[in-house]
Amino acid sequence: MLHIVNGDHVGDKLKQGNVQGDVLVWREIYPVGPAFENMDGKNERLFRAAYLERTLGIPASEYIKSCESQERCLRDFRKYDEVVLWFEHDLFDQTMLSFLLSWFAKQPLGSTKLNLLCIGEYPGVTPFRGLGQLTTEQLETLSGTWRRIGKEELRLGGEIWEAYASPDIEKHIGILRSDTSALPFANAAFAMHLARLPSPVNGLGIVEQTALELVANGTQSPSALFKEAGERLHELGMGDLEFRYRLRTMAEPPHALLEVEGPDSFFDGSDKRSSGRNGRVSLTKMGQEVLAGERDWAREKGLEERYGGLFVRGDMGWRWDRAEKRLVERE
Repeated sequence: MLHIVNGDHVGDKLKQGNVQGDVLVWREIYPVGPAFENMDGKNERLFRAAYLERTLGIPASEYIKSCESQERCLRDFRKYDEVVLWFEHDLFDQTMLSFLLSWFAKQPLGSTKLNLLCIGEYPGVTPFRGLGQLTTEQLETLSGTWRRIGKEELRLGGEIWEAYASPDIEKHIGILRSDTSALPFANAAFAMHLARLPSPVNGLGIVEQTALELVANGTQSPSALFKEAGERLHELGMGDLEFRYRLRTMAEPPHALLEVEGPDSFFDGSDKRSSGRNGRVSLTKMGQEVLAGERDWAREKGLEERYGGLFVRGDMGWRWDRAEKRLVERE
């Protein structure tokens, strides 16, 4: 049996426990940066690798090597009688799940059976953020509770990934309009994907909006900001690498929304307890005006960002209304 899991933390616990089989940790961050229907194309991979190196600091060569290694393991899936996908409810996992279902939908499965374990809660764990919270013993109780993946899940996973990798905003919105009951966490997760797009109120996505609100309400350190934003936006499944990048973008002149006073270890990923460095985050004048809805940050900054197949620019003729879940045309 092959278990495909969403991260090393979960993978290590499965290996330590009594869950039988081999473990493949799928190392990707599909919510960040460009996504393509054909993720293993040479040009597509180089483009994504360059983006992740520039934004998250992941060396391009390491990223490419990791992709090639995990894909070799995945292509050998037919040597197992069964494959189990272990995932959870947030966008980080739902993008990964849709990619893998899309991939399996194109393969002759032979005699291999595909199974899915996908949860959004666990008894006694409140609030539930993900499988990584669970102990080795708790993960063991999930063994065998998975369900068989059928044609409907494979079809829907393929359709969601195709839409997510599309440059057409209407196809992304189409995920919310379609019947996703075969993958019950997909709708809420991809609603959060769209919530990251610029708002008609001030050009901020939900991550930037939440960060500014927290700073305005008194959160001062970047590490505390990450913790509190993560709690508010848990359906994103956002890691520290991504949040660090978003903060840097908000603090970059010109048109900075945030000012960081003093060095802070959060920005270089070091251990704050040992480094003793503590920065302080505050709103700039522009940050205050954008938060008040007086300026459109995406337009003034000249935003250029990649979310899946979307190339989002500040001069686009639309914004995404998170409350109404609809496009709003701009003049």
